[in-house]
Amino acid sequence: MPLSSMFTLSPDADARELATVLARGILSGQWRPGDGFPRELDLCRHFDASRNLVRNALASLTSAGLIERSAGRGSWVREIGDWHLLDPQMSVWMTGLEAPHPQLMREIFAFRLSAEPHVAELAALAADAEDLARLERALHGMRDSAGDPSRSNEHAEHDVAFHAAIYRASHNLVWRQMGHLLRPSIIALIQHSQHQANALEDSLERHRRVMEAIRLRQPRTARLAAAQVLERTAIDLGLASDATEMSSSIPQPQGPSL
Repeated sequence: MPLSSMFTLSPDADARELATVLARGILSGQWRPGDGFPRELDLCRHFDASRNLVRNALASLTSAGLIERSAGRGSWVREIGDWHLLDPQMSVWMTGLEAPHPQLMREIFAFRLSAEPHVAELAALAADAEDLARLERALHGMRDSAGDPSRSNEHAEHDVAFHAAIYRASHNLVWRQMGHLLRPSIIALIQHSQHQANALEDSLERHRRVMEAIRLRQPRTARLAAAQVLERTAIDLGLASDATEMSSSIPQPQGPSL
């Protein structure tokens, strides 16, 4: 894909800002896996940037697995499976990304569906009073801002806070940090899950069931409820078949459901 006027940079930008602009072009699918990436000289001309600045920006993309560079062959975009999605740089680049690559969204969703039910199960075993208070605040914020277009960003923030609280309530250091790294990815999925009024109420009810299962220390029910939250997300994203296939391996809870 050639450079265009949509890729702009302020005159005093540094290498990090240039890397962010270029990375978001890849993450949104404007350059696709296998595509040739612009040459250093073309980037220098387009952005009126020094060669050193451009090289530093490209080095960041290379270290994050987004592009590969070869002397004599130029640069090209790597396959999505080679992208380092948990690289801290990636969190910066994905924050505020308006339209993530569809395959990237599917990969993120697939990971969440495989991980979050397990994390919810751990949370039901380990959550303390502060964890429950965080879940309650987040759910209250979701309900309070639901259905108001002018508060859609606020609603998304409360939704993200709810999921972050589940990771935190696992009281496992690795999962807590994973929740932090996944925050931009979760925001991207939430922002692209456009709810109708009835679907929004359904989503809120599914979140409530997760919270109640954690409160009542019902790990198997929490696991299933978390999967059902993500199934709702899958429906809104048009990924329902992905959710059905993966959730079939999630065990059903024993005893009365919430």
